[in-house]
Amino acid sequence: MREFQYLRPGNVAEAVAAVEADPEACFLAGGTTQLDLMKDGVLAPRTVVDVTRLPLRGISRDGETLRVGAMSTMAELAADPLVVERAPVVSEALLASASPQLRNMATIGGNLLQRTRCRYFRDPSVAACNKRTPGSGCAAVTGGARMHAILGASADCIAVHGSDLAVALTALDAVVLVQGSAGTRSVPLTEFYRVPGASPDVENVLGHDELITGVDLPLPAAGVRSGYLKVRDRASYEFALTSAAVAVRVADGVVREARIALGGVGTVPWRASEAERALLGRPSTVESFAAAAELAVQDPFTVEGTEFKVELARRTLVRALRTATS
Repeated sequence: MREFQYLRPGNVAEAVAAVEADPEACFLAGGTTQLDLMKDGVLAPRTVVDVTRLPLRGISRDGETLRVGAMSTMAELAADPLVVERAPVVSEALLASASPQLRNMATIGGNLLQRTRCRYFRDPSVAACNKRTPGSGCAAVTGGARMHAILGASADCIAVHGSDLAVALTALDAVVLVQGSAGTRSVPLTEFYRVPGASPDVENVLGHDELITGVDLPLPAAGVRSGYLKVRDRASYEFALTSAAVAVRVADGVVREARIALGGVGTVPWRASEAERALLGRPSTVESFAAAAELAVQDPFTVEGTEFKVELARRTLVRALRTATS
């Protein structure tokens, strides 16, 4: 790790100004994996701006929306009584993430900005990584790729998005609150991440000096049941092979409202809008869920080692829907 300047600003404005002043500066918060990547030689910022002690911690209610401070921890959000009662999909996604020790340290903003666990991206000795070195290729396409993405992927990049929380928040139409030198703005989480395309190194819509200050989480209406199902190789401290976040309202045996997002299979948290539309007005049956699951995983880009995810993702979604509506 090369030498770098470490700053701990006293407020958001100072933090933003510090990063704006240095094109090689970055923000540091719990959950970003910034230090891991610096130790591995993947990232080498000149200035690290620590935002973990900024006054951005806390969870408050404003009508039917929860405002979650970016420095709130994963453990705090998972245990919030309103989240547990009204949005269990979020609590379940958080509790399925990482380990208790990490959930007590990782922040909500940091979790949303964590970098992919693609082993080729995280190994500087691998030359071909468009996410790390644009134009160099994608070693994962021809290498071992069992944990990689099949949706939003292409020959340019198949790195999977690692956050469980982002999948649950995507399903609930959460909004990211951002502050930069140009002011503040709100970005729907469905528009926050960028599918790699020809620029795998650009992962989200944040400007260089923009900082996540919070997340607005709409509380599902009465009668909506939600849940998060994560399929993985072991019971804890493991990333998803596939996952599904669902929020469904059924009345008189018919689906009246449905929101679905998939994880473990997308280069970004994958909102399954066509599957949602297909469920509306349909009976709450396994057959309806299976038909929606077919639409949720369309035109997958698979390579050797990821083909199994197509069927597994569909089965994961069917099971998540069955559980939420049972």
